Amino acid sequence: MIDLHTHTLLSDGVLIPSELIQRAYTAGYRALAITDHVDPSNIDIAVPKIVETIEALKEYLRLTVIPGAEITHVPPGLIGKMVERARALGAKIVVVHGETLAEPVAAGTNRAAIEAGADILSHPGLISVEDALTAKGKGVALEITSRKGHSISNGHVAKIAMETGAMLVINTDSHAPEDLISRDRAKLILHAAGIEEEKIDRVLANSERLVDKFRRN
Repeated sequence: MIDLHTHTLLSDGVLIPSELIQRAYTAGYRALAITDHVDPSNIDIAVPKIVETIEALKEYLRLTVIPGAEITHVPPGLIGKMVERARALGAKIVVVHGETLAEPVAAGTNRAAIEAGADILSHPGLISVEDALTAKGKGVALEITSRKGHSISNGHVAKIAMETGAMLVINTDSHAPEDLISRDRAKLILHAAGIEEEKIDRVLANSERLVDKFRRN
């Protein structure tokens, strides 16, 4: 399993990074991004701490661990600057918390995240065809999620992505150890979202490509 959207107690998760990494390894993960929630109040703390922790652990790691950030509930007009700041601080995977139906995310967040060139737009709710086409052009991945609440729009996201050719990835948005899933579970969630079985491996391969991009950089 490759999971590019997870949280630790550096934001609202329940595990320290070391334990999340160990539990992911034990669960069969091959790669993991730690993408704690950030806004202007904590980005200068959370991202460097993630980078520092991964650097300290790197010779002991038995899976690929990528430092990242999830820009969350930030006004759309500020998202571009926040993406730039996260990258400058060392985030290699930048996620933006999309317009999920489970939370009151500001309208225009999906568009701002895509235009800012985030790596992943998480749980983007009722994303429009226009925004999905822009995401395709910019190489921004749309997320299918296993997380309760955010997952209620998975079917719509999958349908729009299939229609437009936008890149899809599947992540857990893990906040606790029970949120981690197996590759087989990921396949089942993708299938339940309406993705044809013969296309599921292609979706999983998109996460591989993002990990390869991190390794090259």
